[in-house]
Amino acid sequence: MPVLSDAYIAELPNYYKGKVRDNYDLPDGSRIIIASDRLSAFDRVLTAIPFKGQVLTQTARFWFENTRDICPNHVISYPHPNVVIGKRLEILPVEIVVRGYLAGTTSTSILTKYKTGERTMYGITLPDGMVDNQALPEPIITPTTKAFDGGHDEPLSGAEILEKELLTESQWQTVSTYALALFKRGQEIASANGLILADTKYEFGTDENGTIILADEIHTPDSSRFWFAESYEQAMATGSRPKSFDKDFIRAWVAERCDPYKDEIPVIPDELVRQASDIYIQAYEMITGKSFTPDRSPEPLKAIREALMPYFT
Repeated sequence: MPVLSDAYIAELPNYYKGKVRDNYDLPDGSRIIIASDRLSAFDRVLTAIPFKGQVLTQTARFWFENTRDICPNHVISYPHPNVVIGKRLEILPVEIVVRGYLAGTTSTSILTKYKTGERTMYGITLPDGMVDNQALPEPIITPTTKAFDGGHDEPLSGAEILEKELLTESQWQTVSTYALALFKRGQEIASANGLILADTKYEFGTDENGTIILADEIHTPDSSRFWFAESYEQAMATGSRPKSFDKDFIRAWVAERCDPYKDEIPVIPDELVRQASDIYIQAYEMITGKSFTPDRSPEPLKAIREALMPYFT
């Protein structure tokens, strides 16, 4: 299957290559964002997964279209299944994470902190006696610093955000209101499709008028934790994790065979790559409730280049 490993197009201006996206800033204040098929982990690219970029772009498109009554978003157009033309924004220095369950494995997750005995975190106090993956009394916002250039996110409370002047009080109120409303909509649609949206992250920016706008992606399998609803009760009864879209098996395969931060990455078997592609497609279909129609261009970059010719300088 063809993959989009790189999306460099010489005729487009102001190129910037991220870990998985290739970006171009246009003179009119818009930005071309091309989602490649690159799979990133351990601060490096491991491989490319067929249709991954298309899945993420089209999943985010589904949610942008189903939440535009809640808040404005950056989308201008979709000239190709892997591409979004968006409004260029000044990204706010706070990442908004909304959690509906006591879950997570990272150092900033509320479950990790809860297990070490913390009860007050992110300016919120949780009750004693909770168990792994239990639903919270109500969804909470657990903001972190927005780390750039390889930095690490750090937990924040609403009070700290205002004290450090990361956001104004008005901005904090706006992004909090938007985030909780977006999460509620996400949970409702996920539930109708047999899924539980356990937690997610949102990124907001401001336009030239200071208007707060939803950016990046929303409720994709890469930015959100989804559980299969049918697995939840049994998982709670047995103390195990609810079933989710397991995309981390390639990461685990690599970690078992080398030090992924120092060593050369071994060639990942085609079978594992195909499995990962199938999981991304399954995620799209379950999250959106729609069938996935892949763009099977034998040369994906050529097709994208043709779609973006009107933007050439």
